Amino acid sequence: MVSFEMNDRKKIGLGLTGFGMFFSFLGIIFFFDKGLLAMGNILFVSGVMLTIGLKSTLQFFTKPKNYKGTISFGIGFLLVLMGWAVTGMILEAYGFIILFSGFWPTLSVFLQRIPIIGWLFQQPYVTSFFDRYRGKRVPV
Repeated sequence: MVSFEMNDRKKIGLGLTGFGMFFSFLGIIFFFDKGLLAMGNILFVSGVMLTIGLKSTLQFFTKPKNYKGTISFGIGFLLVLMGWAVTGMILEAYGFIILFSGFWPTLSVFLQRIPIIGWLFQQPYVTSFFDRYRGKRVPV
């Protein structure tokens, strides 16, 4: 079993990732504000790199099965930085879904175990949605 040691670098990385998601959310709420979206993207990517390490990040993004997601996420990232916020976010969302589709089963188990709202994710229509993708998980 792999232990997850929480050192200061990983704490900072998780904080940056959280702030990146927060700024991206604010950028979407404020009608695709270019500055907030760019800040969110930069914080999110740097947070992921600090959390799992530079080598692991590069290995994840350069796997042959992740090329389509990496390219669309990267082009979307550049479009947001250049000012094409809506188009960039659409490409980023597509790339994000493609890249992290292997984590849906883990996310579904986590959501079902949340004390107050977990019952919502245990409903038959929600579990059937997550079960549809459960077989596509590829071990890392």
